[in-house]
Amino acid sequence: MLTKYYDFNSGRVTESSLWRSTDYGTTYEKLNEKVGPKTILSYLYVSPNNKRKIMLLTDPEVESSLLISLDEGASYQKHSLAFDILSLLFHPEQEDWILAYSHDQKLYVSVEFGKRWQLVHDNVVPNRFYWSRLGLDKEQGMIYLEIAVSDGRSQYITCKLQNCSDANKGKPFPGFIIPNSLVVQDEYVFIQVPIGGQSIHYVSYKRNSFYPMKLPKYTLPKDLQIISTDDNQVVAAIQDSHQNDSYNLYMSESKGLFLNLMLENVVSSRGPEGNIMIDLYEVAGIKGVFLSNKVVENQVKTYITYNKGRDWRLLQAPGTDLHGNKVDCEQPYCSLHLHLHVSENPYASGNIVSKDSAPGIIIASGVVGPELTSANVSIFITSDAGNTWREVFEEEYSVFFLNQGGSLVAIRHTPLPIRHIWLSFDEGRNWDKYSFTSSPLYVDGVLGEPGEDILIMTIFGHFSHRSEWQLVKIDFQSVFNRRCTSEDYLTWQLHNEDEVCIMGMKRIFQKLKSNARCVKARDQYVSQMSDSCPCTEADFECDYGFERQDDGSCTPAFWFVPSAASRECITGDTFLNTTGYRRALSNNCTDRTLLKFSPRRQKCPSRAPRDLQLLTSEGTLVAALGKNVTFLVFLEEGLSSATSITVDFGDGTAISYVNTSSIDDGVKHIYNKVGIYQVSATASNTLGFDRVILYLHITCPLEQVLLSAPSVVLRNKAVNLTAQLRPGSVGTVTYYWWIDNKTEPVVTLEGGLSFTFSKQGSHTVTVQASVGNTVHQDQMSVAVYDYFRSHVLAFSSNLDELNPGVSEWREDVSRAVKSSAVQVTGIREDQLLVTVLPGLPTTAKIFIMPETRSREGAVDGKWANLDQLSQVLLSALNQDLVQFMLRPGVQVNVYATRLSPAPLVDGTPSGHSGTAAIMLVSLVLMGLAVFVIYKFKRKIPGINTYTVEQPDKEQEVIPTVTSIAVQNLEGDIATSPDHADVQLDSQSRGMPLFLKAPVIPQESTAYYF
Repeated sequence: MLTKYYDFNSGRVTESSLWRSTDYGTTYEKLNEKVGPKTILSYLYVSPNNKRKIMLLTDPEVESSLLISLDEGASYQKHSLAFDILSLLFHPEQEDWILAYSHDQKLYVSVEFGKRWQLVHDNVVPNRFYWSRLGLDKEQGMIYLEIAVSDGRSQYITCKLQNCSDANKGKPFPGFIIPNSLVVQDEYVFIQVPIGGQSIHYVSYKRNSFYPMKLPKYTLPKDLQIISTDDNQVVAAIQDSHQNDSYNLYMSESKGLFLNLMLENVVSSRGPEGNIMIDLYEVAGIKGVFLSNKVVENQVKTYITYNKGRDWRLLQAPGTDLHGNKVDCEQPYCSLHLHLHVSENPYASGNIVSKDSAPGIIIASGVVGPELTSANVSIFITSDAGNTWREVFEEEYSVFFLNQGGSLVAIRHTPLPIRHIWLSFDEGRNWDKYSFTSSPLYVDGVLGEPGEDILIMTIFGHFSHRSEWQLVKIDFQSVFNRRCTSEDYLTWQLHNEDEVCIMGMKRIFQKLKSNARCVKARDQYVSQMSDSCPCTEADFECDYGFERQDDGSCTPAFWFVPSAASRECITGDTFLNTTGYRRALSNNCTDRTLLKFSPRRQKCPSRAPRDLQLLTSEGTLVAALGKNVTFLVFLEEGLSSATSITVDFGDGTAISYVNTSSIDDGVKHIYNKVGIYQVSATASNTLGFDRVILYLHITCPLEQVLLSAPSVVLRNKAVNLTAQLRPGSVGTVTYYWWIDNKTEPVVTLEGGLSFTFSKQGSHTVTVQASVGNTVHQDQMSVAVYDYFRSHVLAFSSNLDELNPGVSEWREDVSRAVKSSAVQVTGIREDQLLVTVLPGLPTTAKIFIMPETRSREGAVDGKWANLDQLSQVLLSALNQDLVQFMLRPGVQVNVYATRLSPAPLVDGTPSGHSGTAAIMLVSLVLMGLAVFVIYKFKRKIPGINTYTVEQPDKEQEVIPTVTSIAVQNLEGDIATSPDHADVQLDSQSRGMPLFLKAPVIPQESTAYYF
């Protein structure tokens, strides 16, 4: 026995003690010295295959080790661990084989009962690892694992015991599965596969291929829990899309493929650890008997079945209460309702108990009335498997079986200290009161009978909340004076409201007579006798796709098209075709004359393929460029061995297989170009074909999105916003645009958006580019004004050599240029904005904005102010005054380079057609003037024009900087014949050499409106 002391102040276990008793709890020996006086133990395990072997785990916060005993805890050997154990899984047959799961999601194996460990695999999903079963699996030393591949994806693999290398891994299902969906139970393996945004449940029977589980059509499951796989049959609880606190029960045929409704709206709840708990209880000792709580018109009622869910009925309430008063309770308005939660605490009895060695006896807490409630709960007992019930306590008690179920012990379930227990020898009809302690004890739990023939019970608790543990041993041997003989037993026949043929059999059990105070040996005289019954309609349930009507008949559901043959029916052979009924798998009726219910043997018809399915192993319609894509092909109907399959990948390649068995592991293909591909699969045989298509998006990982837009724009004038991707081709992209703090984005499939800003000020533009599961974002600010000036800037060539091409660097250079310009010109900082543009050669734009609080006055006065500031700025640029130190020894000069292409007008509503015509004529004349100057530059004194030769390019003219006057308010035109208007695209022609013309004043300006 392991006890631990929890320190509430530190929030952890600070002490532990190990105790051992060899006289059934009369005395205990403290073993702390044998395991280490300062060792803190966390868990104790006893081998399920050899009770002499015990394993102890230490507290991993103190040390990581385990202690092993091979002599029932008399001595221990300590072994250090290189990992922290979170849980253990013992092999069901091999006593020395153990799987250990660590805190860092690694799985280890030991074949020496923990003395040495070997890593099996990492990234194992918690509680999703299983041992193989002897007689069912090909190899005994196989392990079934669910491996986490990435967020939202897992993989089902198998490993050999001590060799889980890639070469020895098996992949029974070639695709990815939904995390936490692998369940290996008896002959069945269950997984969930993501397909088209839905979770599809697959099953493998006897480790064969996986097939999707067939539920009644229009069942939309959002959760599935495997309840039982006993008797070669699957019982599953499925929560439909409209259900929240209830599930529907379904039962399958032998392969677990086709599921039929068993019971609707069964109550569900969450356990202490968040696990789903279904209110379904299987009665021990009698096959086919279940109790369940069902929601009926917003009321919870308890139902019972004797034929494994084919028929359900309410429980009959007791005729009298505990005091002998008649109970007036008429069905369906009143019945007995029971709490069906089984205790997860091994030291408590729970709300309901039954025992294999005591068939027919069920003890449960519940109420009599129209529905199940938690108030006024009493304890009820049945001796005939639920046909009749008796009230035995008016309060809640914990009831335990004693003497192999021949006697009952009851302890009051209360937070108060108690001194008495009750003992019954006649299945709860009469109770004797016994005192087990002189001082009242707060009972924390009960240790059951440790041996086969030992009538000993140990109650543990404490006398006060501050006292130490107290263990009270109760030996009932003195109550029983002899061993039971055959004379102490009587026979009892199972029935359902007097119907003795249940599940095709008459079943007779032996049980102790009332008040037989004898010691019952394990399995003594508990034999059951059975006799087969003739088959009746009650022995058949509705087959898949059929529904039971009020008259008991099974008719096809409106959505069901009866299948004429099974999946593997070979033409020329025969098969058993359903009549709408199927005999329950555990039913043993013998009369075969009921042809109405029995399947009929027919010849296998020739049939074309139907319901072909095509999906990717990942369950998605997106795949990465250059990576293997695995396609899964399933054929629902049509002989797979005689049906060929052709898969066309949509990129000009296709592959064919002679039958579907050749593609159980999937079809792999690699795409070398980004795009959307139409992938098709065609199944064909001599009678026809079936074709299915999916559209697969091949994408390249998106690394970055860059938002490009003017830093300053005019109010009420459309501006183009552009999103550039890196790399440029990544597949289908969705763009989301936000302007300022709007919650709803503008969605486009193109990387551009035209937008008009209607308000002055600073506006934030955000763009997101989405490709598959990848989303990248960029953001920038746009200033909006009614008018402004701008200049294009260039830099000395040494800046290009140090340009890393990142936005943060451009922002830093912009600040350096702005700071230098403000310092040498005296222009207010809030009137200047510098934006360094992406790409090479490095260029920038500098904007001169109106004052934040504009002075009152005419518009031309405001322009004149901007003109003055522009002249000052250009003068500083022409004199090499705007410069900054990029790093020690590296000085960068800033120059004015060319005109912006925007027109030089304001935002007033006056006409501009005359201005435009005059500007056009001026541009032509000035172009001619430049040409004349270039041709006769040596003949005109005082004018110096410089050119620079570039390889394989025409000569590039370095123009003088031009100023264009604009229309005034009265419509007069002012021109300056001394200046020439020339624009050169420096970005498209390479890096120009910028030199000053000393004679003519130069500027490069533009008005915007």
